[in-house]
Amino acid sequence: MFIFVFLPYLPILEQIADMLATHRRDKILELLREDGSAKVLNLAKIFKVTEVTIRQDLEKLEKDGSITREHGGAYIKNIKDQVQTFSLAHQDNLDKKELIAKKCIEFIEPGDTIILDSGSTTTEVAKKLKGMKGLRVITNALNIALMLGAEPGIDVIVTGGEFKPPTLSLTGQKAADFFKGLHVQKLFLATAGISMKAGLTYPSISDIVVKKAMIEAAETTYLLADSTKIGKAAFASLGALSLIDFIITDAGIEEKHKQVFKDNEIELIIASN
Repeated sequence: MFIFVFLPYLPILEQIADMLATHRRDKILELLREDGSAKVLNLAKIFKVTEVTIRQDLEKLEKDGSITREHGGAYIKNIKDQVQTFSLAHQDNLDKKELIAKKCIEFIEPGDTIILDSGSTTTEVAKKLKGMKGLRVITNALNIALMLGAEPGIDVIVTGGEFKPPTLSLTGQKAADFFKGLHVQKLFLATAGISMKAGLTYPSISDIVVKKAMIEAAETTYLLADSTKIGKAAFASLGALSLIDFIITDAGIEEKHKQVFKDNEIELIIASN
């Protein structure tokens, strides 16, 4: 009797299961693109599924051509090329990021000690800092350190930590510990997504402790995010929007999102031509 009652619901349950699996694979791919590689055991713990399920997910992603499996885990394709050429994985919306970077320079003055987070937008900021004098830059991004390290007017300090190839950055608890006891004027913080419910989000759990430590060390926090990131959520949440003081974005931001920042007493700065 019960079999006949529930049989009509089986296609619906299968559709839900497929949707959950697709969502999980998307998040696994997002994490791999951020960290470069991951172990099956760790992925199973993160997503609260069995290792068998994760292996099936990785097999599907490999067939799609997104990753390469190895014993006990997987890694993103072309990761060696990215590191050897020192190129960042996330290069979309560069026009918006360049505008945001140009606006950021208005808030950086000679004599400042600033933190530049890793990321493609903060990299654009670093490019525009060339030629400035009397500036101290603390960063967890190796590409930014090399970019500014030869500038005679800029002192560059690099955190320790675990190396993440796709973002050319240092992460984890050792990177976070570097900021203990530090006090800087300004932090220019990156993000992967700004959710109206989850707040500031990132694809990698290991980055969360680093971002928190950066915020605690800074007197003022500027969040740099192009408008395509607003209203989207990545895997891990750093915390509420109230952690930041300013957001610098482009003119593509929606009115409803403007109101959210206003309600959270965050000053909105629009970068435009």
